[in-house]
Amino acid sequence: MMTSKERAALRSQANGLESVFWLGKDGITDNFISQITDIFRTRELIKISVQETAPESAKELAAKIAELAQCEVVQVLGRKITLYRYNEELHKPKQKAKPVRAKKVEPSKNSGKPRRSGRAIGYGNAKSRWKNKGKDGN
Repeated sequence: MMTSKERAALRSQANGLESVFWLGKDGITDNFISQITDIFRTRELIKISVQETAPESAKELAAKIAELAQCEVVQVLGRKITLYRYNEELHKPKQKAKPVRAKKVEPSKNSGKPRRSGRAIGYGNAKSRWKNKGKDGN
């Protein structure tokens, strides 16, 4: 059982979530529960939309799903159900990957010589030359 502060924090996190499942006229099936338990492996907080054709109200369905999927109901707001189940694997520190050693780079053939560009130095570009000329063309 979670405290009211924990529930409030989870409600604020769930505010931006989109519904992951839609529950319709078939109601709660074994396949539906197995899909919910599968998604709890990668997430801790999920939202479910209850369609108008569902056989029961959202509150009744939320209680049944929470019991079958071993999770807690965070809130039922209209036809949206928010569920939470703690996942220890998501809170473990991730192992750092081994650093990859860089290959030794041998110096190139021209490593000691200055680099020559094909352009002469100090003349600027063509636009600046035309702007600096006088009105008479000199």
